[in-house]
Amino acid sequence: MSVLIFLIPIALVTAIIGLVAFLWSLKSKQYEDLEGAASRILFEDADLNEEKKEDKK
Repeated sequence: MSVLIFLIPIALVTAIIGLVAFLWSLKSKQYEDLEGAASRILFEDADLNEEKKEDKK
């Protein structure tokens, strides 16, 4: 039971750090465009292939 004296504050501090990190990410607008990166990664390959073809000409 004496271990709980150490584990509970460590758990609370870890939770507070996680909450602060989450709130910081919200404030810095990290979650503003959730689908943009997913679609961008698909279209970048097509754009790079077109540029390589144009460079070869």
